[in-house]
Amino acid sequence: MNNKMSDGSRQFGELPQTVLWDKLREHISKLPGAIVTGFLTDGITEAWIDFSYRGQRLSINDQFGEYLFFAVDPSAPDDVLEEVLAHCKLLLR
Repeated sequence: MNNKMSDGSRQFGELPQTVLWDKLREHISKLPGAIVTGFLTDGITEAWIDFSYRGQRLSINDQFGEYLFFAVDPSAPDDVLEEVLAHCKLLLR
């Protein structure tokens, strides 16, 4: 997926929200080299998980039963983004 957002970031993936955000945040922290750098939730409808991985700043947002994956830099290398999605697919089957 390569959707450029109005803020200049890139949406690079979507996966089903099969677990709550706290489990996904924990799972992201287990990706070797990933560092959770921020987290924001309203406690009811959505959450944002910000993290860095292999030099890229990335975010995950949950909306309408899906997790949406974003890269701050729209030219982030595809292999880095694919590693993140592959790691998250292990949890979000």
